[in-house]
Amino acid sequence: MDIKRAKQIISSPNDITVHYNGVSVWIDSCDEQGNVATVHMRGNHDEKRSVPIAELEEV
Repeated sequence: MDIKRAKQIISSPNDITVHYNGVSVWIDSCDEQGNVATVHMRGNHDEKRSVPIAELEEV
């Protein structure tokens, strides 16, 4: 995924399925300079992590 699409997904009112390493995640925010996104696993808002945007996949 690229940064532009990640930002579109964050802004979208629709539920867009995104996977990181085969696991469904929500994108919370994007860092353009670091090219990373903060995500949390669906159903677990407490476990957030920073991941490379390029490794996110829209399903």
